[in-house]
Amino acid sequence: MSRSSNAAVLDALPGRPDGTARGKPRAGHGHPWLTLVAVALGVMMVGLDATVVSIANPAIAKNLHADLAGLQWVTNGYLLALAVALIPAGKLADRFGRKKIFLAGVIGFALASVMVGVSGGIGMVIFWRVIQGFAGALLQPASLAILRNTFPAEKLNTAIGIWGATVGISIAGGPIVGGLLVENVNWESVFFLNAPLGVIALAVGAWVIRESRDEEAKGSFDILGVGLLTGALFALVWGLIKAGSYGFGDALPLWSFAASIVLFVAFAIWELRVEDPLLPLGLFKSVSLSAATGLIVLGFFAMFGTIFFITLYLQQVHGMSPVDAGIRMLPMTAVFIVASPIAGALTARFGPRLPLVLGMAFTSVAMFGLSRISVDASYNSIWPWFLLVGLAFGMIIVAGTEAIVGNAPVHLAGVAGGLQQTASQIGGVLGTAVLGTILSTRVGNVLADRLTGAGVPAGAAHQLEGSTQYVSQGVAPVPPGASHQLAHSITTGSHLAFMDGFQSSMVVASAVALAAVFIALLVGRGESPVEGGVAV
Repeated sequence: MSRSSNAAVLDALPGRPDGTARGKPRAGHGHPWLTLVAVALGVMMVGLDATVVSIANPAIAKNLHADLAGLQWVTNGYLLALAVALIPAGKLADRFGRKKIFLAGVIGFALASVMVGVSGGIGMVIFWRVIQGFAGALLQPASLAILRNTFPAEKLNTAIGIWGATVGISIAGGPIVGGLLVENVNWESVFFLNAPLGVIALAVGAWVIRESRDEEAKGSFDILGVGLLTGALFALVWGLIKAGSYGFGDALPLWSFAASIVLFVAFAIWELRVEDPLLPLGLFKSVSLSAATGLIVLGFFAMFGTIFFITLYLQQVHGMSPVDAGIRMLPMTAVFIVASPIAGALTARFGPRLPLVLGMAFTSVAMFGLSRISVDASYNSIWPWFLLVGLAFGMIIVAGTEAIVGNAPVHLAGVAGGLQQTASQIGGVLGTAVLGTILSTRVGNVLADRLTGAGVPAGAAHQLEGSTQYVSQGVAPVPPGASHQLAHSITTGSHLAFMDGFQSSMVVASAVALAAVFIALLVGRGESPVEGGVAV
């Protein structure tokens, strides 16, 4: 009997606080499908948060007088905190117990969400979003590790497919729920929504999840590795954000990128020497695991970047309300619910390669299609691309997750879950930062010409060149007291400049996804057997 199997038996002995009462197993405790429900409730909070914040962004910017950089940090501060903490959190889950870390993450995420809602300035919103990200880092890799240690190999693909569909349901519901709350209550209410979900997830999880941990873990914890990886990831994303404001040739982003490279190299050297590494680099000997990690990054790069700027396009350029924008995005988010179980079935039958190739190809086509839309594009010319993005994303996340988790040893399930989630969050940060930089740079290059072409006098157009950050949000910087004709010309020129930037960013996203199709050909089926799983 394996060590993890022994742990499972001990966990069910009479008198164990989370196993039995008076010698009889607690009803539902350790049951795979009930465990999946408990885990899904936790990740549902994170899924909802991904899209309700996108819908709330314009209201946050208006209410708190935030520029594009501040608005990006509402998203990127959260994603950055997730990215730097996920692998350490996965290691903590393996070491001290996946159930404990998961439930701690649920509590922290719900409390931080409430604090975001009561913040009175953009600085405090960003601060609590960072705390929210750290809490999310505790629950996300632990959720995958719990599934990896609960389901046998033949059921794992199905479980991950349902896990992905749950994320899809919450993502699909986010725009509608968020839009209704922003329009009829306020933007703060979208964060308060996580409190009742957190209470339910905590209650169900505490009852049904069976505790598991890495029985082979050694006594030390790789603190230096944590510091080096955290610093490297922070320097990378900080540089990308600053490049959006100052340009890639400025000294600040260049020094930040240089620091990131040095820290990544130092991290790799240290991990090869330390006895119990934070991230065992031997994992990357698996070509499938390495390629799938890159594909998760690229998939989230396209998805998060698209959602961020499409939301601005619908609300600022087309003038839709938050509810209307959420409804219009349903083809993108709702189809993810269908795509996830389909991807799970395809992965179970053919392995992850086919759905990953299809997913990246669909992404490339969809991004190119979105790059062709104009200021006054009809919705009928947009929604088919939304549909394709949602279908592609469902395939990428489910098949990519299986390839990463399935190719990692079971005793490193938490680390593998952390790696998958780190890849997804880094992809999200890169999507908003890189595509945002491309968009704002392009806007800055064409704004004056677009304004004068729309009828704005050359002197006024020159004065408005300093409004690039607002135009990059789709906002027309109409000065108070401007005549109707001047206001119309400024709005027309600003929206045309925004669309120039939007189209450029989508072309880049399309090219990246096309290149990723060839990477997907390297991915094979998971090779690591599942130990300690229970019969379903």
